Amino acid sequence: MGSPVPGAEGTPLAAASSTSPGLRPPTRRTTELFMLAFAAVLVTGALILVEANQEQELSLSILWLGLAYLGLLTVAHLAVRTWAPYADPVILPCVALLNGLGLVMIHRIDLAMADVKLPGNQVWSPAAPKQVLWTAMALVLFCTVLKVLSDHRTLARYGYTAGLLGLVALVLPGVLPSFIAPEINGAKIWLSFGAFSIQPGEFAKILLMVFFAAFLVSKRDLFTIAGRRVLGLDLPRARDLGPLIAAWAVGVSIMVLQKDLGSSLLFFGIVLVLLYVATERAAWVVLGVLMFCVGAFVAWKLFGHVQIRVQNWLDPFADPSGAGYQIVQSLFGLGTGALFGAGLGGGRPDQIPEANTDFITAVIGEELGFVGLAAVLLIYTVLAMRGLRNALAVRDTFGKLLGGGLAFAVAFQIFIVVGGVTKLIPMTGITAPFLSKGGSSLLANYILVALLLRISDAARAPKTTPKPRPQQPAIADQFTVMVERPK
Repeated sequence: MGSPVPGAEGTPLAAASSTSPGLRPPTRRTTELFMLAFAAVLVTGALILVEANQEQELSLSILWLGLAYLGLLTVAHLAVRTWAPYADPVILPCVALLNGLGLVMIHRIDLAMADVKLPGNQVWSPAAPKQVLWTAMALVLFCTVLKVLSDHRTLARYGYTAGLLGLVALVLPGVLPSFIAPEINGAKIWLSFGAFSIQPGEFAKILLMVFFAAFLVSKRDLFTIAGRRVLGLDLPRARDLGPLIAAWAVGVSIMVLQKDLGSSLLFFGIVLVLLYVATERAAWVVLGVLMFCVGAFVAWKLFGHVQIRVQNWLDPFADPSGAGYQIVQSLFGLGTGALFGAGLGGGRPDQIPEANTDFITAVIGEELGFVGLAAVLLIYTVLAMRGLRNALAVRDTFGKLLGGGLAFAVAFQIFIVVGGVTKLIPMTGITAPFLSKGGSSLLANYILVALLLRISDAARAPKTTPKPRPQQPAIADQFTVMVERPK
Protein backbone atom coordinates (compact mmCIF):
# COMPACT_ATOMS: atom_id res chain seq x y z
CA MET A 1 0.00 0.00 0.00
CA GLY A 2 1.30 3.47 -0.84
CA SER A 3 1.57 6.07 1.83
CA PRO A 4 -1.43 8.37 1.98
CA VAL A 5 -1.34 11.86 0.58
CA PRO A 6 -0.56 14.32 3.41
CA GLY A 7 -3.75 15.67 4.85
CA ALA A 8 -5.98 13.01 3.28
CA GLU A 9 -9.08 11.79 5.01
CA GLY A 10 -8.35 10.29 8.39
CA THR A 11 -4.79 11.60 8.70
CA PRO A 12 -3.59 13.79 11.61
CA LEU A 13 -3.13 16.81 9.33
CA ALA A 14 -6.74 16.64 8.22
CA ALA A 15 -7.89 16.40 11.81
CA ALA A 16 -5.77 19.37 12.82
CA SER A 17 -7.02 21.52 9.95
CA SER A 18 -10.63 20.68 10.71
CA THR A 19 -10.34 21.74 14.33
CA SER A 20 -8.62 25.06 13.63
CA PRO A 21 -10.91 27.18 11.44
CA GLY A 22 -8.54 30.14 11.63
CA LEU A 23 -9.82 33.68 11.24
CA ARG A 24 -13.54 34.26 11.46
CA PRO A 25 -15.29 35.60 8.34
CA PRO A 26 -15.51 39.25 9.60
CA THR A 27 -11.76 39.26 10.31
CA ARG A 28 -11.04 37.83 6.88
CA ARG A 29 -13.28 40.46 5.31
CA THR A 30 -11.37 43.26 7.03
CA THR A 31 -7.98 41.78 6.16
CA GLU A 32 -8.85 41.32 2.49
CA LEU A 33 -10.42 44.77 2.22
CA PHE A 34 -7.37 46.44 3.78
CA MET A 35 -4.98 44.63 1.43
CA LEU A 36 -7.15 45.47 -1.60
CA ALA A 37 -7.13 49.13 -0.57
CA PHE A 38 -3.33 49.01 -0.30
CA ALA A 39 -3.13 47.49 -3.80
CA ALA A 40 -5.43 50.23 -5.12
CA VAL A 41 -3.22 52.95 -3.63
CA LEU A 42 -0.09 51.43 -5.23
CA VAL A 43 -1.72 51.10 -8.64
CA THR A 44 -3.15 54.63 -8.56
CA GLY A 45 0.21 56.07 -7.54
CA ALA A 46 1.93 54.15 -10.33
CA LEU A 47 -0.56 55.51 -12.90
CA ILE A 48 0.11 59.08 -11.71
CA LEU A 49 3.88 58.57 -11.99
CA VAL A 50 3.57 57.16 -15.51
CA GLU A 51 1.48 60.11 -16.67
CA ALA A 52 3.70 62.68 -14.95
CA ASN A 53 6.95 61.26 -16.35
CA GLN A 54 5.70 60.47 -19.84
CA GLU A 55 3.24 63.26 -20.64
CA GLN A 56 4.42 65.86 -18.09
CA GLU A 57 0.74 66.30 -17.17
CA LEU A 58 -2.19 64.35 -15.78
CA SER A 59 -4.98 63.33 -18.16
CA LEU A 60 -8.51 62.05 -17.66
CA SER A 61 -7.38 58.55 -18.58
CA ILE A 62 -5.99 58.15 -15.04
CA LEU A 63 -9.43 58.90 -13.58
CA TRP A 64 -11.13 56.47 -15.95
CA LEU A 65 -8.64 53.64 -15.43
CA GLY A 66 -8.45 54.21 -11.67
CA LEU A 67 -12.22 54.21 -11.13
CA ALA A 68 -12.67 51.14 -13.33
CA TYR A 69 -9.98 49.31 -11.38
CA LEU A 70 -11.53 50.25 -8.01
CA GLY A 71 -14.99 49.21 -9.18
CA LEU A 72 -13.78 45.81 -10.36
CA LEU A 73 -11.92 45.22 -7.09
CA THR A 74 -15.05 46.05 -5.10
CA VAL A 75 -17.16 43.61 -7.09
CA ALA A 76 -14.58 40.85 -6.68
CA HIS A 77 -14.31 41.43 -2.93
CA LEU A 78 -18.08 41.35 -2.41
CA ALA A 79 -18.38 38.17 -4.50
CA VAL A 80 -15.71 36.34 -2.50
CA ARG A 81 -17.07 37.37 0.90
CA THR A 82 -20.64 36.47 -0.15
CA TRP A 83 -20.09 33.07 -1.77
CA ALA A 84 -16.81 31.95 -0.16
CA PRO A 85 -16.74 33.65 3.29
CA TYR A 86 -13.93 31.45 4.66
CA ALA A 87 -11.67 31.83 1.60
CA ASP A 88 -8.03 32.81 1.98
CA PRO A 89 -7.92 36.65 2.34
CA VAL A 90 -4.47 36.94 0.70
CA ILE A 91 -5.11 35.35 -2.71
CA LEU A 92 -7.43 37.99 -4.18
CA PRO A 93 -5.25 41.00 -3.14
CA CYS A 94 -2.19 39.36 -4.76
CA VAL A 95 -4.12 38.82 -7.98
CA ALA A 96 -5.54 42.35 -7.87
CA LEU A 97 -2.08 43.90 -7.41
CA LEU A 98 -0.61 41.87 -10.29
CA ASN A 99 -3.54 42.78 -12.52
CA GLY A 100 -3.24 46.44 -11.56
CA LEU A 101 0.51 46.54 -12.21
CA GLY A 102 -0.09 44.90 -15.57
CA LEU A 103 -2.66 47.59 -16.38
CA VAL A 104 -0.15 50.30 -15.42
CA MET A 105 2.57 48.86 -17.65
CA ILE A 106 0.19 48.35 -20.59
CA HIS A 107 -0.93 51.99 -20.26
CA ARG A 108 2.70 53.08 -20.05
CA ILE A 109 3.50 51.14 -23.28
CA ASP A 110 0.49 52.76 -24.98
CA LEU A 111 1.90 56.19 -24.19
CA ALA A 112 5.33 55.21 -25.50
CA MET A 113 3.98 53.69 -28.72
CA ALA A 114 1.69 56.64 -29.49
CA ASP A 115 4.65 58.57 -30.95
CA VAL A 116 6.18 55.61 -32.82
CA LYS A 117 5.75 55.46 -36.59
CA LEU A 118 4.28 52.08 -37.48
CA PRO A 119 4.63 50.41 -40.91
CA GLY A 120 2.05 51.57 -43.44
CA ASN A 121 1.24 54.74 -41.46
CA GLN A 122 -0.81 52.69 -39.02
CA VAL A 123 -1.93 54.23 -35.74
CA TRP A 124 -1.21 52.47 -32.46
CA SER A 125 -4.40 51.17 -30.89
CA PRO A 126 -4.36 51.67 -27.08
CA ALA A 127 -4.53 48.33 -25.28
CA ALA A 128 -5.26 49.54 -21.72
CA PRO A 129 -9.02 50.16 -22.26
CA LYS A 130 -9.33 46.72 -23.84
CA GLN A 131 -7.50 45.23 -20.88
CA VAL A 132 -10.03 46.81 -18.51
CA LEU A 133 -12.86 45.36 -20.59
CA TRP A 134 -11.27 41.89 -20.53
CA THR A 135 -10.80 42.19 -16.77
CA ALA A 136 -14.49 42.98 -16.36
CA MET A 137 -15.43 39.93 -18.44
CA ALA A 138 -12.99 37.79 -16.47
CA LEU A 139 -14.56 38.91 -13.20
CA VAL A 140 -17.99 37.95 -14.51
CA LEU A 141 -16.66 34.43 -15.05
CA PHE A 142 -14.93 34.61 -11.67
CA CYS A 143 -18.20 35.44 -9.88
CA THR A 144 -20.10 32.83 -11.89
CA VAL A 145 -17.72 30.06 -10.85
CA LEU A 146 -17.92 31.07 -7.18
CA LYS A 147 -21.71 31.20 -7.33
CA VAL A 148 -22.38 28.02 -9.32
CA LEU A 149 -19.62 25.81 -7.90
CA SER A 150 -20.51 25.58 -4.24
CA ASP A 151 -18.34 22.49 -3.72
CA HIS A 152 -15.14 21.81 -5.67
CA ARG A 153 -15.63 18.05 -5.28
CA THR A 154 -18.46 18.27 -7.82
CA LEU A 155 -15.81 18.62 -10.55
CA ALA A 156 -14.51 15.12 -9.81
CA ARG A 157 -17.72 13.63 -11.22
CA TYR A 158 -17.01 15.20 -14.59
CA GLY A 159 -13.30 14.32 -14.81
CA TYR A 160 -13.45 12.39 -18.09
CA THR A 161 -15.80 14.95 -19.63
CA ALA A 162 -13.37 17.72 -18.69
CA GLY A 163 -10.50 15.74 -20.22
CA LEU A 164 -12.39 15.27 -23.49
CA LEU A 165 -13.34 18.95 -23.67
CA GLY A 166 -9.73 19.92 -22.92
CA LEU A 167 -8.39 17.80 -25.77
CA VAL A 168 -11.03 19.18 -28.15
CA ALA A 169 -10.01 22.72 -27.16
CA LEU A 170 -6.40 21.87 -27.99
CA VAL A 171 -7.28 20.25 -31.33
CA LEU A 172 -9.52 23.02 -32.70
CA PRO A 173 -6.85 25.55 -33.80
CA GLY A 174 -4.88 22.80 -35.55
CA VAL A 175 -7.74 21.37 -37.62
CA LEU A 176 -9.68 24.53 -38.51
CA PRO A 177 -8.80 26.53 -41.66
CA SER A 178 -6.40 29.45 -41.53
CA PHE A 179 -9.06 32.17 -41.80
CA ILE A 180 -10.47 30.98 -38.45
CA ALA A 181 -7.24 29.70 -36.86
CA PRO A 182 -4.40 31.86 -38.25
CA GLU A 183 -0.74 31.26 -37.52
CA ILE A 184 0.57 34.12 -35.35
CA ASN A 185 4.27 34.45 -34.45
CA GLY A 186 4.91 30.92 -35.71
CA ALA A 187 2.19 29.26 -33.58
CA LYS A 188 -1.30 28.11 -34.62
CA ILE A 189 -3.09 28.38 -31.28
CA TRP A 190 -5.69 31.12 -31.82
CA LEU A 191 -9.30 31.18 -32.98
CA SER A 192 -10.15 34.46 -34.70
CA PHE A 193 -13.65 35.82 -35.31
CA GLY A 194 -13.16 39.24 -36.88
CA ALA A 195 -11.86 41.64 -34.24
CA PHE A 196 -12.37 39.02 -31.52
CA SER A 197 -9.83 36.23 -30.91
CA ILE A 198 -9.38 33.63 -28.20
CA GLN A 199 -6.80 31.00 -27.25
CA PRO A 200 -8.57 27.71 -26.35
CA GLY A 201 -5.39 26.22 -24.87
CA GLU A 202 -5.64 28.52 -21.84
CA PHE A 203 -8.95 26.89 -20.87
CA ALA A 204 -7.76 23.42 -21.85
CA LYS A 205 -5.05 23.74 -19.20
CA ILE A 206 -7.67 23.95 -16.43
CA LEU A 207 -9.93 21.26 -17.90
CA LEU A 208 -7.07 18.79 -18.19
CA MET A 209 -5.96 19.50 -14.62
CA VAL A 210 -9.46 18.58 -13.46
CA PHE A 211 -9.24 15.33 -15.45
CA PHE A 212 -5.81 14.36 -14.16
CA ALA A 213 -6.74 15.14 -10.56
CA ALA A 214 -9.96 13.09 -10.77
CA PHE A 215 -8.20 10.21 -12.53
CA LEU A 216 -5.32 10.04 -10.07
CA VAL A 217 -7.70 10.12 -7.10
CA SER A 218 -9.57 7.08 -8.40
CA LYS A 219 -6.42 5.20 -9.47
CA ARG A 220 -3.88 6.35 -6.85
CA ASP A 221 -3.50 3.00 -5.09
CA LEU A 222 -3.09 1.16 -8.40
CA PHE A 223 0.04 3.20 -9.12
CA THR A 224 1.79 1.51 -6.18
CA ILE A 225 0.24 -1.93 -5.62
CA ALA A 226 -0.64 -3.20 -9.10
CA GLY A 227 1.45 -3.92 -12.16
CA ARG A 228 5.14 -4.70 -12.52
CA ARG A 229 8.26 -3.37 -10.86
CA VAL A 230 10.77 -2.04 -13.42
CA LEU A 231 14.06 -0.42 -12.36
CA GLY A 232 12.70 0.24 -8.87
CA LEU A 233 9.50 1.85 -10.16
CA ASP A 234 6.12 0.19 -9.59
CA LEU A 235 4.40 0.64 -12.93
CA PRO A 236 0.61 0.26 -12.90
CA ARG A 237 -1.23 -2.02 -15.29
CA ALA A 238 -1.55 -0.80 -18.86
CA ARG A 239 -5.34 -0.55 -18.64
CA ASP A 240 -5.02 1.66 -15.55
CA LEU A 241 -2.24 3.88 -16.93
CA GLY A 242 -3.63 3.96 -20.48
CA PRO A 243 -6.05 6.91 -20.21
CA LEU A 244 -3.44 9.03 -18.43
CA ILE A 245 -0.68 8.34 -20.97
CA ALA A 246 -3.08 8.75 -23.91
CA ALA A 247 -4.33 12.15 -22.72
CA TRP A 248 -0.78 13.31 -21.96
CA ALA A 249 0.62 12.10 -25.31
CA VAL A 250 -2.22 13.58 -27.37
CA GLY A 251 -2.06 16.90 -25.54
CA VAL A 252 1.71 17.25 -25.87
CA SER A 253 1.69 16.09 -29.51
CA ILE A 254 -0.98 18.62 -30.44
CA MET A 255 0.89 21.48 -28.84
CA VAL A 256 4.19 20.46 -30.43
CA LEU A 257 2.58 20.20 -33.88
CA GLN A 258 1.00 23.61 -33.36
CA LYS A 259 4.48 24.95 -32.47
CA ASP A 260 3.30 26.02 -29.02
CA LEU A 261 6.22 24.61 -27.07
CA GLY A 262 5.72 26.89 -24.06
CA SER A 263 2.26 25.52 -23.33
CA SER A 264 3.57 22.02 -23.99
CA LEU A 265 6.27 22.48 -21.34
CA LEU A 266 3.72 23.93 -18.91
CA PHE A 267 1.30 21.07 -19.49
CA PHE A 268 4.04 18.46 -19.10
CA GLY A 269 5.24 19.97 -15.82
CA ILE A 270 1.72 20.06 -14.36
CA VAL A 271 1.13 16.37 -15.15
CA LEU A 272 4.47 15.45 -13.61
CA VAL A 273 3.77 17.35 -10.39
CA LEU A 274 0.30 15.84 -10.05
CA LEU A 275 1.80 12.36 -10.44
CA TYR A 276 4.39 13.07 -7.77
CA VAL A 277 1.85 14.52 -5.32
CA ALA A 278 -0.52 11.59 -5.83
CA THR A 279 2.08 8.82 -5.47
CA GLU A 280 4.89 10.47 -3.45
CA ARG A 281 7.39 8.59 -5.62
CA ALA A 282 10.47 10.54 -6.74
CA ALA A 283 11.02 7.95 -9.46
CA TRP A 284 8.15 9.51 -11.42
CA VAL A 285 10.02 12.82 -11.42
CA VAL A 286 13.19 11.17 -12.73
CA LEU A 287 11.24 9.34 -15.42
CA GLY A 288 9.42 12.53 -16.38
CA VAL A 289 12.63 14.55 -16.68
CA LEU A 290 14.13 11.86 -18.91
CA MET A 291 11.01 11.86 -21.08
CA PHE A 292 11.19 15.64 -21.32
CA CYS A 293 14.86 15.53 -22.39
CA VAL A 294 14.04 13.02 -25.12
CA GLY A 295 11.06 15.08 -26.28
CA ALA A 296 13.09 18.30 -26.31
CA PHE A 297 15.82 16.65 -28.39
CA VAL A 298 13.29 15.29 -30.90
CA ALA A 299 11.58 18.71 -31.15
CA TRP A 300 14.96 20.35 -31.72
CA LYS A 301 15.69 17.93 -34.56
CA LEU A 302 12.28 18.18 -36.22
CA PHE A 303 11.27 21.84 -35.98
CA GLY A 304 13.22 24.72 -37.43
CA HIS A 305 11.69 27.33 -35.15
CA VAL A 306 12.89 25.31 -32.13
CA GLN A 307 16.41 25.32 -33.53
CA ILE A 308 16.23 29.10 -33.99
CA ARG A 309 15.08 29.60 -30.40
CA VAL A 310 17.83 27.35 -29.07
CA GLN A 311 20.42 29.23 -31.13
CA ASN A 312 19.10 32.57 -29.83
CA TRP A 313 19.32 31.19 -26.31
CA LEU A 314 22.94 30.07 -26.77
CA ASP A 315 24.14 33.20 -28.61
CA PRO A 316 21.52 35.91 -29.25
CA PHE A 317 24.21 38.38 -30.37
CA ALA A 318 25.06 36.20 -33.37
CA ASP A 319 22.14 37.89 -35.20
CA PRO A 320 21.25 40.90 -33.03
CA SER A 321 19.16 42.67 -35.69
CA GLY A 322 17.41 39.56 -36.96
CA ALA A 323 16.38 36.38 -35.15
CA GLY A 324 17.97 37.45 -31.86
CA TYR A 325 16.51 40.98 -31.84
CA GLN A 326 13.84 40.32 -29.20
CA ILE A 327 16.07 38.71 -26.60
CA VAL A 328 18.88 41.22 -27.24
CA GLN A 329 16.55 44.18 -26.66
CA SER A 330 15.18 42.46 -23.57
CA LEU A 331 18.68 42.03 -22.14
CA PHE A 332 19.55 45.65 -22.92
CA GLY A 333 16.37 46.79 -21.17
CA LEU A 334 17.14 44.72 -18.07
CA GLY A 335 20.71 46.03 -18.08
CA THR A 336 19.47 49.61 -18.33
CA GLY A 337 17.17 49.09 -15.36
CA ALA A 338 20.04 47.86 -13.20
CA LEU A 339 19.18 47.71 -9.48
CA PHE A 340 16.45 50.33 -9.00
CA GLY A 341 15.29 50.96 -12.58
CA ALA A 342 14.90 54.01 -14.78
CA GLY A 343 11.60 54.93 -13.12
CA LEU A 344 8.03 54.58 -14.34
CA GLY A 345 7.87 56.41 -17.65
CA GLY A 346 11.65 56.70 -17.91
CA GLY A 347 12.44 53.59 -19.98
CA ARG A 348 12.17 52.75 -23.68
CA PRO A 349 9.59 49.95 -23.97
CA ASP A 350 9.02 50.92 -27.61
CA GLN A 351 12.38 49.30 -28.38
CA ILE A 352 11.27 45.87 -27.14
CA PRO A 353 9.05 43.82 -29.49
CA GLU A 354 5.86 42.37 -27.97
CA ALA A 355 6.45 44.56 -24.92
CA ASN A 356 2.90 44.27 -23.56
CA THR A 357 2.64 40.48 -23.97
CA ASP A 358 5.66 38.13 -23.98
CA PHE A 359 8.22 40.69 -22.77
CA ILE A 360 6.25 42.70 -20.24
CA THR A 361 8.53 41.45 -17.44
CA ALA A 362 11.48 42.95 -19.33
CA VAL A 363 9.70 46.33 -19.32
CA ILE A 364 9.12 45.99 -15.57
CA GLY A 365 12.81 45.16 -15.09
CA GLU A 366 13.85 48.23 -17.07
CA GLU A 367 11.61 50.75 -15.31
CA LEU A 368 11.50 49.25 -11.79
CA GLY A 369 14.90 47.56 -11.81
CA PHE A 370 15.93 44.31 -10.19
CA VAL A 371 14.23 45.32 -6.95
CA GLY A 372 10.89 45.97 -8.64
CA LEU A 373 10.99 42.79 -10.70
CA ALA A 374 11.94 40.78 -7.61
CA ALA A 375 8.96 42.31 -5.77
CA VAL A 376 6.63 41.21 -8.57
CA LEU A 377 8.06 37.70 -8.46
CA LEU A 378 7.60 37.71 -4.70
CA ILE A 379 3.89 38.43 -5.18
CA TYR A 380 3.65 35.42 -7.48
CA THR A 381 5.48 33.36 -4.86
CA VAL A 382 3.05 34.39 -2.12
CA LEU A 383 0.11 33.56 -4.39
CA ALA A 384 1.48 30.10 -5.19
CA MET A 385 2.43 29.35 -1.59
CA ARG A 386 -1.02 30.29 -0.29
CA GLY A 387 -2.56 28.05 -2.92
CA LEU A 388 -0.32 25.13 -1.93
CA ARG A 389 -1.00 25.74 1.76
CA ASN A 390 -4.73 25.57 1.22
CA ALA A 391 -4.32 22.46 -0.91
CA LEU A 392 -2.57 20.76 2.00
CA ALA A 393 -5.24 21.86 4.46
CA VAL A 394 -8.31 20.76 2.49
CA ARG A 395 -9.78 17.49 3.71
CA ASP A 396 -10.41 15.63 0.42
CA THR A 397 -7.74 14.14 -1.84
CA PHE A 398 -9.23 15.53 -5.05
CA GLY A 399 -9.05 19.05 -3.63
CA LYS A 400 -5.41 18.50 -2.65
CA LEU A 401 -4.42 17.40 -6.13
CA LEU A 402 -6.44 20.05 -7.96
CA GLY A 403 -5.37 22.88 -5.65
CA GLY A 404 -1.73 21.84 -5.81
CA GLY A 405 -1.87 21.64 -9.61
CA LEU A 406 -3.51 25.06 -9.95
CA ALA A 407 -1.00 26.74 -7.62
CA PHE A 408 1.94 25.07 -9.34
CA ALA A 409 0.62 26.15 -12.76
CA VAL A 410 0.84 29.83 -11.77
CA ALA A 411 4.37 29.49 -10.38
CA PHE A 412 5.67 27.36 -13.25
CA GLN A 413 4.18 29.64 -15.89
CA ILE A 414 5.88 32.75 -14.52
CA PHE A 415 9.16 30.78 -14.24
CA ILE A 416 8.92 29.92 -17.95
CA VAL A 417 8.16 33.54 -18.87
CA VAL A 418 10.91 35.16 -16.80
CA GLY A 419 13.35 32.38 -17.67
CA GLY A 420 12.90 33.11 -21.37
CA VAL A 421 13.16 36.89 -20.98
CA THR A 422 16.37 36.65 -18.92
CA LYS A 423 17.92 33.97 -21.19
CA LEU A 424 17.84 31.35 -18.48
CA ILE A 425 15.92 29.02 -20.80
CA PRO A 426 14.94 29.33 -24.49
CA MET A 427 12.04 31.63 -25.33
CA THR A 428 8.69 29.86 -25.31
CA GLY A 429 6.17 32.57 -26.18
CA ILE A 430 3.70 32.27 -23.29
CA THR A 431 2.44 35.27 -21.35
CA ALA A 432 2.75 36.27 -17.69
CA PRO A 433 -0.47 35.57 -15.74
CA PHE A 434 -2.46 38.75 -14.91
CA LEU A 435 0.35 41.02 -16.15
CA SER A 436 0.38 40.60 -19.92
CA LYS A 437 -2.16 41.91 -22.36
CA GLY A 438 -4.62 39.29 -23.51
CA GLY A 439 -8.20 38.25 -22.96
CA SER A 440 -7.84 34.47 -22.99
CA SER A 441 -5.14 34.51 -20.34
CA LEU A 442 -7.17 36.79 -18.04
CA LEU A 443 -10.37 34.77 -18.44
CA ALA A 444 -8.67 31.44 -17.78
CA ASN A 445 -6.54 32.66 -14.90
CA TYR A 446 -9.48 34.26 -13.09
CA ILE A 447 -11.30 30.93 -13.35
CA LEU A 448 -8.18 29.34 -11.87
CA VAL A 449 -8.22 31.83 -8.98
CA ALA A 450 -11.92 31.19 -8.36
CA LEU A 451 -11.17 27.46 -8.03
CA LEU A 452 -8.30 28.20 -5.63
CA LEU A 453 -10.60 30.36 -3.50
CA ARG A 454 -13.30 27.68 -3.49
CA ILE A 455 -10.76 25.09 -2.31
CA SER A 456 -9.41 27.45 0.35
CA ASP A 457 -12.96 28.13 1.55
CA ALA A 458 -13.49 24.40 2.02
CA ALA A 459 -10.13 24.06 3.77
CA ARG A 460 -10.72 26.92 6.25
CA ALA A 461 -14.41 26.46 6.97
CA PRO A 462 -15.10 24.98 10.42
CA LYS A 463 -15.99 21.33 10.25
CA THR A 464 -19.70 20.99 10.89
CA THR A 465 -20.83 18.03 12.95
CA PRO A 466 -24.18 16.47 12.02
CA LYS A 467 -27.01 16.88 14.47
CA PRO A 468 -27.38 13.79 16.67
CA ARG A 469 -30.36 11.67 15.87
CA PRO A 470 -32.79 10.97 18.68
CA GLN A 471 -31.83 7.66 20.21
CA GLN A 472 -34.34 4.87 19.88
CA PRO A 473 -34.88 2.54 22.84
CA ALA A 474 -33.28 -0.85 22.56
CA ILE A 475 -35.35 -3.70 21.25
CA ALA A 476 -35.12 -5.43 24.63
CA ASP A 477 -36.78 -2.42 26.28
CA GLN A 478 -39.70 -2.29 23.86
CA PHE A 479 -43.05 -3.34 25.27
CA THR A 480 -44.87 -6.25 23.62
CA VAL A 481 -48.35 -6.03 22.15
CA MET A 482 -50.30 -9.23 21.87
CA VAL A 483 -52.27 -9.51 18.65
CA GLU A 484 -54.97 -12.14 18.44
CA ARG A 485 -55.73 -13.91 15.22
CA PRO A 486 -59.27 -13.07 14.11
CA LYS A 487 -61.69 -15.94 14.39
